Amino acid sequence: MHGVNQPLVQNEKDSVSKPLVEASSALTTPPECADEIFLEGPRTRLAEFFTLLRVMRDFLRGFRALHFVGPCVTVFGSARIQRDDPHYELARKMGAAIARLGFTVMTGGGPGIMEAANRGAKEAGGRSVGCTIELPSEQPANAYLDRCVRLHYFFVRKALLV
Repeated sequence: MHGVNQPLVQNEKDSVSKPLVEASSALTTPPECADEIFLEGPRTRLAEFFTLLRVMRDFLRGFRALHFVGPCVTVFGSARIQRDDPHYELARKMGAAIARLGFTVMTGGGPGIMEAANRGAKEAGGRSVGCTIELPSEQPANAYLDRCVRLHYFFVRKALLV
């Protein structure tokens, strides 16, 4: 354990001289494993740096895509709700009401409640945006989005939705 005023001594495990192949795995990691790299334990400083770059790229992509959408109301909801469910129709009406108030409806961009809210906004003539996530079981973005941003990290998606 290093004290506040003690120097940090670099050891072999911290060495930057390890092959770049190991470090670049953060940039080439498949999307379904993107968040899992945080559970793998200690990694090289270079690997951490590449992870930081990928996270920054996600935030930058999100900020650029959402910059001009105006005031938004985010609707969170399950992707597992079917179109014949009463909650789907309720979310659709809510999306339309939000759009009539002049707000952009923003969701996770997937099916279920998210689709219903986006659909309601679109049918009411409002704006509809989504922040999707790359998953192993590819869930396509719903068809009612005016603008969509696709992200690698769940925590970046949540930060943009809030």
